[in-house]
Amino acid sequence: MEEEMMEGGGVQKKFMFVNRKAPYGTIYALESLEVVLIAAAFEQDVSLAFLDDGVYQLIKGQNTKASDMKNFSPTYRALEGYDVEKLYVSKEALAARGLTEADLVVPVQVLSAAEMADMMESQDVVLSF
Repeated sequence: MEEEMMEGGGVQKKFMFVNRKAPYGTIYALESLEVVLIAAAFEQDVSLAFLDDGVYQLIKGQNTKASDMKNFSPTYRALEGYDVEKLYVSKEALAARGLTEADLVVPVQVLSAAEMADMMESQDVVLSF
C-alpha cells in the first residue's frame, strides 16, 4: 500500500468508512461520522462509501421530528473543512431507492459495484458501520 509520511514523522494511512445503515433508528450513522472526523483530525486519508440504506444519510431535507433525533445530515457539508472530500455512493443503491445525485446534500462520486470493490481494495483500513 502507498503510505505517505506525515508532518511529525507519522505514516498516513488510507481509511474508508462504509455506511450501510439508514441514518436514524440506530447509532451507526452518527458514530461513523464522529469517527470520520476524528480520523481526519489525525490527518489520515479518509474516504466514505455509502451503500444500501446508507445512501439515505445524504438525502436533502430530512425531517427527523418523529424519530426524536437531531438531523445531522448538514454535518456532511462540513467534511470538506476537514479535507474529507472523497465521498462515494453506490450506483445500484441509488437506483434501487429511486434516488439521484441531485437528491444528495453533498457532491459525491457515484460508483458501480465493481468500481466500489476496487476502491475498497485500494484502502489500508476499511471500517463498516
